[in-house]
Amino acid sequence: MRKEFWLSPILGLALSALALPAVAASCGNTSAGFDAWKKDFAREAKRAGVKSAGLRALAGSQYATRTIAADRNQKSFKYSLDKFMQIRGSSTIVAQGRKRKARNPEFYAALERQYGVPAGVLIAIHGMETAFGGFMGDSNVVSAIVTLTYDCRRSDFFRPHAIGALKLIDQGGMTASTKGAKHGELGHTQFLPGNALTYGVDANGDGRVDLYNVSDALASTANFLRQKGWKPGKGYQPGEPNFKVIKEWNAASVYQQAIAIMGAQIDR
Repeated sequence: MRKEFWLSPILGLALSALALPAVAASCGNTSAGFDAWKKDFAREAKRAGVKSAGLRALAGSQYATRTIAADRNQKSFKYSLDKFMQIRGSSTIVAQGRKRKARNPEFYAALERQYGVPAGVLIAIHGMETAFGGFMGDSNVVSAIVTLTYDCRRSDFFRPHAIGALKLIDQGGMTASTKGAKHGELGHTQFLPGNALTYGVDANGDGRVDLYNVSDALASTANFLRQKGWKPGKGYQPGEPNFKVIKEWNAASVYQQAIAIMGAQIDR
């Protein structure tokens, strides 16, 4: 005999809700939904392993208006190679880079022995990104990277970097007030937080990865390139095996070409 079961509408809705999979926080293109989104993202971050310090930093983050303005107004990568190198001050980077290498040759030689990446490439990236540490950014890293994750343009790209930033806070690699570039990049060579978490190296042996320490930053940069496929002893000019690895650092073709040119000039 078949038994009939009656399910109340309210109980039915409740059971249906329990059966639904977790829904990712919805993105937005203005600040209007940012605070509500943060609460949803906090649950996502917790599931990803973010602990109390990281969650507190997320809760305290602000919608980064300057970051959104910068992200929607990127022009330099559209320039010709000559114009790009002029604007970025390539001749100054090369001149200063040669002096930096001459002052500390063993440091760069040790990095090349360990990771296979020549000094010129690392020095060119260092000079291009922050003028050798002269300016490492004035934007709150957490707010910048969380805002970019909330923004609908590239949420999926920035999500692991937001999680990475929160985990770095849990681990003591940065704080909720750490300043960086407008896209949340960190330190001397401007690592995105997820990459800092994955490829960061404690080169000076103080027990933590500090990308605002030049030794840690350059070793981490060399480690990133090696892990992305850098082949020791092979060339890095266009058409050579390591040129494509520079693309892993920055996707803009003018940037890649500029690093290859400046790197070779520094190592000359």
